[in-house]
Amino acid sequence: MKLATERSFSDPEVAARKLVEIVAGIEPVDGRIHIEKINAPFLFTLKGRASEFGAGLAYAVDEGWLMLHESGTYVKLLAPGEDLLAK
Repeated sequence: MKLATERSFSDPEVAARKLVEIVAGIEPVDGRIHIEKINAPFLFTLKGRASEFGAGLAYAVDEGWLMLHESGTYVKLLAPGEDLLAK
């Protein structure tokens, strides 16, 4: 018997790729994208969890896809390979 359904963003890599996709669709201001502009769509539109957002963000930073400012208020999209958004 299966009591819980699989969460689509339970894998940090999947969550990170979705975050990068969201970031890529937002016009940066001075090269910056405020965290709430990716947080809101992920949490409310895609129904992701805060823990999945955090894990995905950490994965994207570790992989060099995003740069998170030390204040945590904004991210910058680092030059991803063309295959990053293709998956």
